[in-house]
Parts: sequence; structure tokens; C-alpha cells
Amino acid sequence: MEFFKIKRDIPFMSYGKLTTLISLLTFILAVFFLVVRGLNFSVEFTGGTVMEVEYSQGADVNQIRSQLNTLKMGEVQVQALGTNRHIMIRLPNKEGVTTAQLSNQVMDMLKQSHPDVSLRQVEFIGPQVGEELVTNGLLALAMVIAGIIVYLSIRFEWRFAVSAIIANMHDVVIILGCFAFFQWEFSLTVLAGILAVLGYSVNESVVVFDRIRENFRKPQMRNKSVPHIIDNAITATMSRTIITHGSTEAMVLAMLIFGGAALHGFALALTIGIVFGIYSSVLVASPLLLMFGLSRENIAKPPKRKEEAVV
Repeated sequence: MEFFKIKRDIPFMSYGKLTTLISLLTFILAVFFLVVRGLNFSVEFTGGTVMEVEYSQGADVNQIRSQLNTLKMGEVQVQALGTNRHIMIRLPNKEGVTTAQLSNQVMDMLKQSHPDVSLRQVEFIGPQVGEELVTNGLLALAMVIAGIIVYLSIRFEWRFAVSAIIANMHDVVIILGCFAFFQWEFSLTVLAGILAVLGYSVNESVVVFDRIRENFRKPQMRNKSVPHIIDNAITATMSRTIITHGSTEAMVLAMLIFGGAALHGFALALTIGIVFGIYSSVLVASPLLLMFGLSRENIAKPPKRKEEAVV
């Protein structure tokens, strides 16, 4: 099904040098902010106190969050556990204040507006647990990247594989750079979003590269230049890209706006990743093919002529 019929090929490759330069600059900026500002890790990574409280009637999560912000404890996470009667509160470590003192301050604040609130359990997450989560998270990210590299190396010729890998790493670094620049909280849900973006982005690259490879083998493309073949492949997949990514982005934006604090980091990472995933697949990976010297001989090698029989 094709809702958006594009009759003429869009000359994407004529802007390849410009888009590559823009990508390089954004990549450098993202790395700069990661080094200078760093990521704002959540309680899961840094350690802290996790409380679970119960209300006899429903409670307003946003109101609870506003109340706790007045205590100036730092980045406080508040989310409902299934229903708004059971609330989970994550508090960062505070120098000179014990877990018991933190939980008492929180309960005293909550009881001012809801005397019926009760404390179900309180747990302390030590720095060692946070370090293990960081290590395991980085290991998971490395395993996904390694799996993508192996898959692309088997599926495509090396120029395609390297271009797709660079484009995918570009997306990950851009997401991390945004979180570092705005100091958004980096939690386990954000890490899950980045892992999802990796798979999503590589899928878009595979679709475009498959069409490019097919174009090289088509008889009607035999006399066309390599940039024209790439432009034709990208234009041919535009309808699919608009429908697929448009519907996915609409769903992710719904999570971002209406999903609450529990899904905010995950949806935010996906929102950034989907936008840059489209950009990198079309305007980063494809120009890299030209930079790596893609030619017809790399893809569609001419058949060997049979020697004429000697009479």
C-alpha cells in the first residue's frame, strides 16, 4: 500500500556532504556534553532510598511529586504501582542523612495532606548495587551492538555494514548527548529505550540498503550513476518510511505526553531515536556508501563471458 506516491527521485545525495558535516558537528557536540556535563544517573545507578506507600483512597502522583520537591532532596521519582493507591518513591542519597530519617521526613510531609497514608516498605540501594547496574547496562548495550555488527557483516557487503554501524552509533551518541546537555535523568527505562532504538534504526538502514542493492541489479538502472541509484532507492522507500515512522512516533508521543513519569524517560529516548534514526539511515549511512567508494562492481559483478568454441 502506497499513500504517498513520489514520481521524481529526490536528490538526497547532492546534499550528502552538507548532511555529513551536520552529523559530524552534532556528534562532536554530543560527545563534548557527555564528557563535560556527564549523564544525570537515577537512583538505580547511584544508590538511594526506595519507599512504597499506600493510600486508602486514590492519590494524585503529580501532587505528591510537588510536595516532595519542597523538601529539596534532589531528583525525586514518584510513580504509581498499578493503581494510584500504591505509590513508589525513589530518593537519592543525601550526605549526613540516614534512610530512616529520609523516610520519616517524607512520611511527615505526605501525612500533612493525606493522614491516611501508610508506609508499606522502605529499602536502601547501596552504591555497589548501582555500580553493578551500570556494568550490566553497559554489557547489555555492548552485546546488542556486537550482535548488530555480526548481523550486518553477514547480510551486506562491508561498505554497507560499516555505514550502517556508524549510523547506528551516531543515533546512540546523539541520544546520550541530549540527556547530558539537558541533564535529564538517565534511568533503566532510558537504557531500555536506547536498546530499542538500536534495533529500530538498524531495521530502517536494512530496508534502504536492500533497495539500493536491488537497484544495482535492475536492467533499467544499468546506465545510471551510483548517486542516482541511491536517490531512487531512498525515494522508493519514502512512503513506507512516512507511514511506519509516523505511526510509531504518534504512539511514542502519546506515551511521552500521557504516560506519566514511569514512561517519560523511555518515551523521550524513543522520540529522539526515531527522528535521528530516519535522518541517519537516509542522510548519514547513504552518503557514507559514496565515501567508501561504492560502485556497481562491488554489488553486481558482470558475468564472465564464455570463450567461443574453436572450430
